[in-house]
Amino acid sequence: MKRTPVQPVLVTGATGRIGRAVVGHLLDAGVPVRALTRRPEAAATLPAGIEVVTGDLTVPASLDEAAQGAGAVFLLWTAPPETAAAVVERLAARTRRIVLLSSPHRTPHPFFQQPNPMAAFHAELERLVADTGVESTVVRPGMFASNAAAWWAPSLRAGDVVRWPYGAAETAPVDDRDVAAVAARTLYEDGHAGGDYVLTGAESLTQAAQVGVIGEVLGRPVRFEEMSPEEFRRETEGQAPGPVVDMLLSAWNAAVGGPAYVSSAVSDVLGVPPRPFRQWVADHAGTFARGSVPTP
Repeated sequence: MKRTPVQPVLVTGATGRIGRAVVGHLLDAGVPVRALTRRPEAAATLPAGIEVVTGDLTVPASLDEAAQGAGAVFLLWTAPPETAAAVVERLAARTRRIVLLSSPHRTPHPFFQQPNPMAAFHAELERLVADTGVESTVVRPGMFASNAAAWWAPSLRAGDVVRWPYGAAETAPVDDRDVAAVAARTLYEDGHAGGDYVLTGAESLTQAAQVGVIGEVLGRPVRFEEMSPEEFRRETEGQAPGPVVDMLLSAWNAAVGGPAYVSSAVSDVLGVPPRPFRQWVADHAGTFARGSVPTP
């Protein structure tokens, strides 16, 4: 597809996992980058050659200078929702394209249709962007492969058993790097206006099978042990908000008994298939190693 004239791209959430990868893809494509951060010192580990700009999503006026003259904005919402309307209005007035990281709440699959406060906010954010009339693209990653690190690495650093609910629930984990690559492509390449991309991996796998893949990659006898939802609630108390736990349990319960939703969007946009879950595990094997220190 045709590339638009090179203008800076403003990346919000630039120091996070997805935003940082988007920055890298843009630089690789020769696109100038403005990285938005509340604290400039937090951007010290970002690649050289980018422009670090200070701004805060909770203070909409602080974004005016950062967005002025930007060819596109990658909007990854990382703040309370109260300022969303003002932020979107200001961004739309200063750029010609917004790429919004959202969620697959419109996808007619039981896994994505459980009550979810974040999905409701994403729907409102999408409406705000659409109402401005600015050129826009919505990127909707499903279950991230990197969740395996947060969920199962602590158990595997300590032993060879993963206790978890709904082992039979099927998902199609998408690699964070594929999500970032798709977002970056839609930021600098023409032809994505109005695009609505649900991103998944290429393979439906039960949660128990995903843990099995980790064991195979590590060369260890990893075992999955079913945990009841009630046990999961007790063990996560104080570690995760109750509504989030309830949402996950409902989604996993709904995903039992049928294959995960699998889309072709990664291949459609990038021209290459999505990275397999096994590859993500191999590339992050150290995260699961016995006695290893978790990455911040």
